[in-house]
Amino acid sequence: MSSRFFATGSDSESDSGSDEEQVVRAPAANFAFSDDEEDTKRVVRSSREKRYEDLMNIIKQIRNHKKIRDMSSMLTAFEDLTKAYQKALTVISKEENGRTPRFYLRILTEMEDFITEVWEDREGRKNMSKNNSKSLSSLRQKLRKYLKDFEDEIANFREKPDLPDEDDQADEPEDESDSDEDKPMIPASFKKPETATEQKPAKKVAVDTGDDSDDSIDWGSDSDSSESSSDDEGQYTSIRERFLKKTTDREEEEKKEKKKERKEKEGRRKARHDEEEDAEGGGWETVKGGVAIASEKPKMFAKDAEINVDIVLSKLGEIMAARGKKRTDRKEQIELLHELQNICELKGLGVAIVIKIKLAIVSSIFDYNPKVSDPMKPEYWAKLLDRINQTMDLILTVNDVIINDTILEDDENFEKAPYRIRGCTLTIVERLDEEFTKLLKECDPHSNEYVVRLKDEKRVTQIIDKVQEYLERQGVAPDLCRIYLRKIEHLYYKFDPQVLKQKQGLIPPSEVTSLQVMDRLCKYIYDKDNTDRLRTRAILSHVYHHALHDNWFQARDLMLMSHLQDTIQHADPATQILYNRTMAHLGLCAFRHANIKDAHNCLVDLMMTGKMKELLAQGLLPQRQHERSKEQEKVEKQRQMAFHMHINLELIECVYLVSAMLTEIPYMAAHEFDARRRMISKTFYQLLRTSERQSLIGPPETMREHIIAASKAMRNGNWQACRDFIVNKKMNTKVWDLFYENDKVRDMLARLIKEESLRTYLFTYSHVYSTISMPTLADMFELGHSTVHSIISKMIINEELMASLDDPTQTVVMHRSEPTRLQSLALQLADKVNNFVDAKERIYEMKPGSFFPRGGQQGNYRQGGYNRQGQDWNRNRKDRQEGRAY
Repeated sequence: MSSRFFATGSDSESDSGSDEEQVVRAPAANFAFSDDEEDTKRVVRSSREKRYEDLMNIIKQIRNHKKIRDMSSMLTAFEDLTKAYQKALTVISKEENGRTPRFYLRILTEMEDFITEVWEDREGRKNMSKNNSKSLSSLRQKLRKYLKDFEDEIANFREKPDLPDEDDQADEPEDESDSDEDKPMIPASFKKPETATEQKPAKKVAVDTGDDSDDSIDWGSDSDSSESSSDDEGQYTSIRERFLKKTTDREEEEKKEKKKERKEKEGRRKARHDEEEDAEGGGWETVKGGVAIASEKPKMFAKDAEINVDIVLSKLGEIMAARGKKRTDRKEQIELLHELQNICELKGLGVAIVIKIKLAIVSSIFDYNPKVSDPMKPEYWAKLLDRINQTMDLILTVNDVIINDTILEDDENFEKAPYRIRGCTLTIVERLDEEFTKLLKECDPHSNEYVVRLKDEKRVTQIIDKVQEYLERQGVAPDLCRIYLRKIEHLYYKFDPQVLKQKQGLIPPSEVTSLQVMDRLCKYIYDKDNTDRLRTRAILSHVYHHALHDNWFQARDLMLMSHLQDTIQHADPATQILYNRTMAHLGLCAFRHANIKDAHNCLVDLMMTGKMKELLAQGLLPQRQHERSKEQEKVEKQRQMAFHMHINLELIECVYLVSAMLTEIPYMAAHEFDARRRMISKTFYQLLRTSERQSLIGPPETMREHIIAASKAMRNGNWQACRDFIVNKKMNTKVWDLFYENDKVRDMLARLIKEESLRTYLFTYSHVYSTISMPTLADMFELGHSTVHSIISKMIINEELMASLDDPTQTVVMHRSEPTRLQSLALQLADKVNNFVDAKERIYEMKPGSFFPRGGQQGNYRQGGYNRQGQDWNRNRKDRQEGRAY
């Protein structure tokens, strides 16, 4: 059966076509093709390829939904995926290759892992919307049910999941119009299987419709025409394949070159358009997705250009104008500034313009970090330290240079001294200090990386000293206060053994220690600063440093004179954290000086809340999701202190509990039968009551258990057991060895335990004795006679012990004025009954017109008699019934 489309000539010409290659001519069409239409080709895909493309599109949608956790859309996409796979199986059965394609198994395993992860994340599920949560449950059930048909294949896939999907793919001819991402490879299971007789065509016939002349058609050579005509039937499986337009390699290269030229023209046109807009003062900017394209590198100077200060400033302004723009290459900007600096140094344009460029380089390195909250990369951190050091060294070599951010660009002077440059060295130091803190927080505090990074603090403090030296030349008081505070913040928390040696007389007083440096810097801020924040932080740092070096009276007096306890709640969070840290060290200092009550009062505010870790900015406590948002958690993490500045939390808690034990146990013994007894330490009291409620108590293991066991021993007057529970090998390792001169601390602690145990013994067993011998008490508690005499005398003076001292016999005579245990319980019962009666009477008095008044007239009401009070009550009831006011 013949067709007009394939007609090639007359019958005579067709008869002679056995030895010549037939020419295929397409019918003329009156269409004008554009350049874009020339490059596009008509692609005919089989039903297998279409089914595969549908599957891949759905898989792409599922992965996109998975990224944003859109469970509702993911459920719909999964249902579409199963339906599309069933349709694909109708076109080509699964039995052709004997297994499911790997790409399909891969998406099923990805979905299974993702659903399992989301389902186990209970906190995340709580934040889901109602629709997403419902869709998650439905998707989980449907997926588990669907995966039962693929159990063996998924198990085999999970054994080797990293294998590529090449066994499911086969090469397809690439299409010029489609990229590799848009046109995926076709799995073999969705391709028509080739038989043994099918072979690839050995020769391609190309018909170029883009040329108007017929001479542009490649007809092939004469030697090849006879061979190709005889093998046509073996080369092509259908007439469509034989006459389908195909391009040669040369034509493909020509088209690629045309596309490349068009793109270059378009890029040049857009660049010219952007330059025109910039010259006019800006315009609309088209924001495109993907990776930012680096801007075109500006040329420095022409070959024959005369380079002077004005031209360099103009070029510097051109480079810095790109600062902050989206497509600016920050690395290239830094390189250009270095190149500009080298040109200035070669031309000898002066030190002032070099300083200006160096300050710009430092700013560019700061700007290299895209996110302010993230730390800087280590390599750029090292470059930053080097550049700032070089800049400050250069500034210090020049005597007449003024660098200030209040200087306008028109007022700058680079030609002759005194030089005036717009900039701020103080801001550079403050940003450098903040970057150093962020770098420390990013490192693992228990790794060597943290130690290596901490070594950079020496270079940071050297830069601070250089800026301090420069600012002292200028003599601007506000700037000096700010740089002094930066120096103080790197100094206040560091312990200097030379201070204690100087106090002991081991080194001469003329030697400068950290305490003297702190005193000089803080006093300058007290005198010159006009802002409350700097002065407050200086006072707290000064108190912290005094407390760290056992200057208890100086630290206490400075804290009391500042009155910060009344106003600290109005300060910023960073200052409040510094206040909490100062009070913690003030309490430790008071404890070392045996001022137990003062130590307890300093630490009680930190311990009462139960959030000591957060109050000292040494970590975040795990809380419920609704109590702290992600933004709030991020802000709180930025406020955390670096690890090397932390205070040992177990040390603070142990000191607080020991102080509470030494004050609470004697007080409990003195007021054992007092119904209105108050709690000195709520935290210690709760721990003690919790331990007493336990039916079985083993030997102490933790620090808290040791202190509770010591408290019980002290209540019984057993000071030796109390001391052994507090001072032992385990407690020394955990707590007491952390103190400087820890032997003195342990001796002081043992002495306090003896004294408070003596007071507790007298409070508990005074009613048993008529007289007590003081030498016997001194032997029992291993205290000196004068110490026992002093303790008992204080107790008698404070009316804590009803007794008197008999000096000739060295005895304590008890007056037995205290009630016995039975009498104390009876008094407590009487107090409670009286309180109950008073409360009952107050309730009756609150009721208007009481039916049962006090007195002896109750019988009249029972007999039905009416007196004046009964008449008033009945009258009031009648008024209430009638709705009248009374």
